Amino acid sequence: MPDTTTTIKARLILYHKGKILLLEQTKPNGGNYTLVGGNVEEREFARQALIRESFEEAGIRLREEDLQLVHVLHKIIDEEHRIVLYFKAYRWEGELKAKETHKFRRAEWFYLEELPKNLTETVRHVLKEYRLGNIYSEYLKR
Repeated sequence: MPDTTTTIKARLILYHKGKILLLEQTKPNGGNYTLVGGNVEEREFARQALIRESFEEAGIRLREEDLQLVHVLHKIIDEEHRIVLYFKAYRWEGELKAKETHKFRRAEWFYLEELPKNLTETVRHVLKEYRLGNIYSEYLKR
């Protein structure tokens, strides 16, 4: 039986005036739009990771009490399992901008009905499931 690894990630669905926040990746990182977030590191809870990643990637400060779990994705890529926890928030502080310029070109707001064509497959899947009211979904990367 092959060795499998499991990683836990946290992602942010941040709303403002009816739009959600997306980051545009640089070309070497895929050039697609994605949500803010990343890996949950050792001795860190998911909301703490998301607060850290949100500041590192987008310059925004979130509070744990403003984060609501809205979706869980179980994604399989080869032998890797990823559990991704998606949190919704409406409030934040700070100056929004793409801070990790080696990874992201810009931060932009989009209406859910007008998402960019070059949105990552996974984010497109999750936003569809989320809008349908599904708290859990699975995604097999082929």
